[in-house]
Amino acid sequence: MTKRTDYFNYRLLTHEELALFDQDGYLILKSVLTTSGLSKMREECMAAWNKEKETFDPAKSWLQNSLLVNIHHKSSTIRNYYFEGSLVDIAAQIIGPNIKGATSQLTFKMKGNTKPFGWHQDNGYGELDPYNALTTLTALDDADQGNGCLWLIPGSHKRGQIKVRQTEEQKKSQSEIVINADDSLAQPMEMKAGDVLIFNCWMLHKSDGNYSTERDRRILFLRYADADAVEVYNGRKPRLGRLVKGSTIYEQVRNFEAKL
Repeated sequence: MTKRTDYFNYRLLTHEELALFDQDGYLILKSVLTTSGLSKMREECMAAWNKEKETFDPAKSWLQNSLLVNIHHKSSTIRNYYFEGSLVDIAAQIIGPNIKGATSQLTFKMKGNTKPFGWHQDNGYGELDPYNALTTLTALDDADQGNGCLWLIPGSHKRGQIKVRQTEEQKKSQSEIVINADDSLAQPMEMKAGDVLIFNCWMLHKSDGNYSTERDRRILFLRYADADAVEVYNGRKPRLGRLVKGSTIYEQVRNFEAKL
């Protein structure tokens, strides 16, 4: 099945792609955004970013410099993409028939932001059970080694959940979770604007600083999870997120952002 709207190209993963995802833990999907969709998404993202963010400040935290959470509250194009776009059916192929949105945020590394971000698993920052959440990174700029593209270690998801101990003070300060990994096994995830990188919640990944003086590296981070996924770190309460496909046993998930 392949369909196209003005903003998004729709498709499903092939059997070969699903086998590769299972083996390597990631895939790069080409041209998920149309030219019009990319332009519209950039426009709305930058309006939200410029309203809330300033230039890079090395004294500020990663969150302050590089993240803008709940971007679907601020952009109608991203909201449509997150709730009804081309990634929802792909998430269902990997996770199962019942899907909710678990995270939406901008992950920007603007020119001048040379701060690296160490090896980690996304499920280390928000451990969800079942352990099949899917990270999707939509490139709003061409991303390469010059402007701080992502690096990952193919197959590293097979290690499962890696426990990293943090003190309460570290958690409150939102300090980075850094895992020891073999850099020689890493591969750069270079993408064209409009491409999407998807990977398993246990995938080890990192990014270097953006050393370009002319180019930003702007990424839209959307995470999908099983509709009944719970937060292991929070008394196994259900992770709240918009139900985007199928059903859930949790009324609070069924009602969450249902009218947004």
